[in-house]
Amino acid sequence: MPNRLAHESSPYLLQHANNPVDWHPWGEEALRKAKTENKPIFLSIGYAACHWCHVMEHESFEDAETAEILNRHFVSIKVDREERPDLDAIYMEAVVGMTGNGGWPMSVWLTPDGVPFYAGTYFPKTSRYGMPSFKQVLTALAEAWVNEPEKIEHTRQSLLEFYARQQQALSETATALDPDLAEAVVQALNNAFDQAHGGWGRAPKFPQPMTIEFLLRHAHRTGDERAGGMIDQTLTAMAHGGMYDQLGGGFHRYSTDARWLVPHFEKMLYDNSQLARAYLHAWQWSGNPLYRRIAVETLDYVAREMTHPAGGFYSTQDADSEGEEGKFFVWSADEVWDLLGPEAVLFGDVYDVTRAGNWEGHNILHVARPVEAVAHAHGLDVAALEHILGECRRKLFARREQRVKPGRDEKVLTAWNGLMLAAFAEAARALGRDDYRQIAIRNADFLLRELRGPNGRLFRAWKDGHGARLNGYLEDYTHLAEGLIELYQTTFDARWFVAARELMDAALDHFQSEDGSFYDTSDDHEQLVTRPRDLQDNAVPSGNAMATTVLLKLGAYTGEARYIETAERLLGRLQASIPRYPTAFGQWLIAHDLAINAPQEVALVGDPDAPDTQALLQVVFDGFRPNQAAALKQPGESSPIPLLEGREPIGGRATAYVCRRFACQMPVTEPADLAQQLRADSM
Repeated sequence: MPNRLAHESSPYLLQHANNPVDWHPWGEEALRKAKTENKPIFLSIGYAACHWCHVMEHESFEDAETAEILNRHFVSIKVDREERPDLDAIYMEAVVGMTGNGGWPMSVWLTPDGVPFYAGTYFPKTSRYGMPSFKQVLTALAEAWVNEPEKIEHTRQSLLEFYARQQQALSETATALDPDLAEAVVQALNNAFDQAHGGWGRAPKFPQPMTIEFLLRHAHRTGDERAGGMIDQTLTAMAHGGMYDQLGGGFHRYSTDARWLVPHFEKMLYDNSQLARAYLHAWQWSGNPLYRRIAVETLDYVAREMTHPAGGFYSTQDADSEGEEGKFFVWSADEVWDLLGPEAVLFGDVYDVTRAGNWEGHNILHVARPVEAVAHAHGLDVAALEHILGECRRKLFARREQRVKPGRDEKVLTAWNGLMLAAFAEAARALGRDDYRQIAIRNADFLLRELRGPNGRLFRAWKDGHGARLNGYLEDYTHLAEGLIELYQTTFDARWFVAARELMDAALDHFQSEDGSFYDTSDDHEQLVTRPRDLQDNAVPSGNAMATTVLLKLGAYTGEARYIETAERLLGRLQASIPRYPTAFGQWLIAHDLAINAPQEVALVGDPDAPDTQALLQVVFDGFRPNQAAALKQPGESSPIPLLEGREPIGGRATAYVCRRFACQMPVTEPADLAQQLRADSM
């Protein structure tokens, strides 16, 4: 018989709806039951694409004996971390604090008032890996709850003190922004860089798109060869590795090894949004066609496989299919030979297809040898080999499409959609892709229609057939505002700018704390054991870092002091920590670069479709211009964007005004003059 999760919309919760465990969703009913019956809470947090979440479900939550222990002694609550990042942040902090490590599935035991007293991640069905079995843990905790209440209470008090200290740790005094911070950070990143394989850290190795975005800005401005080398080696290694889907485009979550070969096979919307944008920017900076191709293939993957017909973007694609991790994505040598015939030799030389395989007897496709080297070895022209490989990839992709596909989490999350909206909007204007432009417009329309209430406030999640639900978090406001600003610069439709500004005004009104930073939850959110406030960037930019970035951009468009002062005060409080842990502050580094160098404000007046206006726009968006705020209006038009106030054409021709820090150069009408001003102003 289905449990209470059968009425939920989250695919992750629905995966557990037929477990014999008496699962509850997080809510008043479950919390009241724990208090009334004086039972501890077992809180299990995960997400639909999580491989080890599936393993623990099959081993333990589908097991009748384990379920009986849970149902007798605990109130069991299941949470989708993607729907409830507040609960995930609060209790992951406890897991890391108590065990030194974190991850999913997250397993936390709480007192009825929601305070942790024991925590861990995955527990096996039987004792192994040096870990007790899950049933052993449950039995011991059930006995401790009855027989050792003083120990439980001692741990409870310790955790409350821990949460209080974490809040106090955010109260650093703001200092003046340091223009030399970037140099110190680049040196720290260079010291930690994997010179053999690219990227930072050892296995498992995660992509660091925010760090790469900072390095791109620094390399573009200074010509620093260290930064350029780290960018090129890392982006090339990831693009050629097994972490990138060589047939269908898009990136898997991370590499389980240091050389980017063996991925954890799930695909996340937030990774692909940020990586598509990083590769797009790297192409604008370097002209390397590889980076352009990866950006396009990644966005095409999202358009093809991760887009709801109404315009929203889905959240994740599972690692597993037919009960096996990676089965959809890997190949045997026989499959490749049968499909490609003699051309399998060439394909195998490039993509490392062998009888033995490179992972558990299977082949993960990756670029093992340069195409030029293989072409030379076989006496082929490089262009001819590229054509052959392209045809081979198409054949393999078509065959792969006949396989059972991995599961897909089709909920739409506002924050993650905002990140992908920014990627499509920026790619549309950089690549001249009207299809990307239309995808971005449909997405923005969808988000503002379906995930924004009549009061202007956002919801977190939407699932087809269930509508919008859950209060929006800080990151929902900030990430969507970022996407809307990018869409404004692509379409120059002022409604997108107005919506972005309204969202950030709401963030200032409902999320800002007394010290100027932002909480992750609004002032009218459910009261939890603590009010989360995350400053470090993780797989996605923190709400605080993105708020700082967007406020600086709004300051460039509006000149409003409260936007700029709030952002600079936040940066001043954080900059002492950044050089010590630069990869944990990637979005902050982007914001710091924006604050130190100030956005280049470009106000244009002209008919958007007229040749003279188009000529100026081509200059404005030519190449890599990361710190630029562009605005456009028709002659005589009244605009809600202060940057455009009082701007009118000269001599009846499209005209551009270039400003920085509220000081403007002489207006120009010739593209060459505009290009010269932009170059001079960016020095």
